[in-house]
Amino acid sequence: METTARVQTVLHFDYQLVQRLKEAARRERRSLNNYIENILYNVIEEQPNQETIQAINDAKNGIGMKAVDTSSLEAFMKSLDEE
Repeated sequence: METTARVQTVLHFDYQLVQRLKEAARRERRSLNNYIENILYNVIEEQPNQETIQAINDAKNGIGMKAVDTSSLEAFMKSLDEE
């Protein structure tokens, strides 16, 4: 089993925020540390990579987009196959 190096740090949070985090961690039967660490990992993993950012920008600017026919399912499927 691989072990992960742990680093201890001090962070300062609003009292009410900590209370809410503790309650949320308790509901999920997690330690406060594990709960916050999980939240932070989720935030980091949700950041799009460069390829995704470029695809989003292309879509916003209509680059590489084609019209699709939504008048019926058959027309829609046919328009997907057209180049």
